[in-house]
Amino acid sequence: MIILYFLIGILASVIGALPLGASNIAVINTTIKQNAKQAFKIAVAAGIAEVVLSYYALHCNLVIREFFEQNMWIQIVIVVILMAVGSFLLFKKSKQNVSKKKKITSSKYVTGFLLGILNPPVLIYWILAFGIINNNNLMLSLGSPLQVLFLFFAGVYIGKLITLYLYSRFSISIKNKVKNITLVINKITGILLIIIGIAQAIKLSF
Repeated sequence: MIILYFLIGILASVIGALPLGASNIAVINTTIKQNAKQAFKIAVAAGIAEVVLSYYALHCNLVIREFFEQNMWIQIVIVVILMAVGSFLLFKKSKQNVSKKKKITSSKYVTGFLLGILNPPVLIYWILAFGIINNNNLMLSLGSPLQVLFLFFAGVYIGKLITLYLYSRFSISIKNKVKNITLVINKITGILLIIIGIAQAIKLSF
């Protein structure tokens, strides 16, 4: 029965990671522009960030939910940032910058963690997810047995890692078929970020 929490952790994490977000886009972008090894570094760090967010959501889910509801400006700032970055990538011209390659490569772990941790929508998702889990007689809290918590958060990490790995593999198949991929992926990434920003803005209007 205890293994059920491990499976629930994987399932909840995969569902939360499937929609395109900052971590997913970074993995796709890095796989296409550089290689899968560098993208995996982002996935490893993003998985750690996912565990941190899910733990924090479990610790104070009611407080977090009220905070976001009462501070709409935070969500508005997120929308503005998404639209600005998306517009920059959409209209950015392709250019080579070999001199900075090592610097970019060495910061993939930091990039993955920051993209994963600075993600309020994911935090909100985990608050809702814990509500659903606890409403189905699978009570989970920080007071749960240590084995239950370990298995659940291990499942969360593995679920995030698997999802981002699959995004990376999908990106490789695209990379082998499309020419001038750097310019194309910048355009696609910009459009996706703008769409995500618009979706967030629509949610705020209701």
